[in-house]
Amino acid sequence: MKIKVLVVDDNEGLVGLIKEYFSSSDKIEIIKSVSNGDEAIKILEANKIDFDIMLLDLIMPVKDGISVLSYMKENNIKKKVIVMTSYNEEQTIRDVSEYGVRYYCLKPFDLEDLKNKIIQTITYKKNNDKIIELENKDIQIQVTKLLHALGIPSHIKGYQFIRSAILMVYNNPGLIGGITKELYPDLSIKFNTSIQRVERAIRHAIEVSWLRGDIDLMEDIFGHSVDIDRAKPTNSEFIVTIADKLRLEMINVS
Repeated sequence: MKIKVLVVDDNEGLVGLIKEYFSSSDKIEIIKSVSNGDEAIKILEANKIDFDIMLLDLIMPVKDGISVLSYMKENNIKKKVIVMTSYNEEQTIRDVSEYGVRYYCLKPFDLEDLKNKIIQTITYKKNNDKIIELENKDIQIQVTKLLHALGIPSHIKGYQFIRSAILMVYNNPGLIGGITKELYPDLSIKFNTSIQRVERAIRHAIEVSWLRGDIDLMEDIFGHSVDIDRAKPTNSEFIVTIADKLRLEMINVS
């Protein structure tokens, strides 16, 4: 029997990708999607839709994800929840954990990982329900901080592409030799755009970084691989160099 999933998120693009990804799954079925917390609460009130797990965004119009979790707690609704959001403020993470949420997935995330988390959440024993797993939280925060220090504003399209690319290479070093043939196509599918737009947006973000970023930090990261006074790193150099730097730092920390 398939795992029945309710998606609560106002990001139409992401919801579309999730629906498409699981449309042919033999284990997971997206039975319903709504775009705000008020709609989710109405579904819970009516109790007419049978679902096993909710994928819940935190920041939504009308009522947010915390309002949904609060309603579930007040009414003793024991449905399993995976929070998926780009909002990673520490206090909010602690607040979410108080509602028994198992996973807090920071966007952007890999859909294959999401599938695994859904299955794991359903199959975990009941006495572990209040455990929250911050999947790759530390490395995602480090990537975000580093990109901001390098002068890449989060509102430009290339920021999300670069951030995802670095995380993908960090988690799968085998992609280093296939940036153009593997990484770009994966990103184009993930963000529902063309390979050419992915490449151009990343190039633009790097150009912005070279104009706005911390020169000392650039020298520290790229000084041995490129001449920062003359040439910007290629897309591949930028992604791979940062992924390698973070991997070495995380190894030293551990």
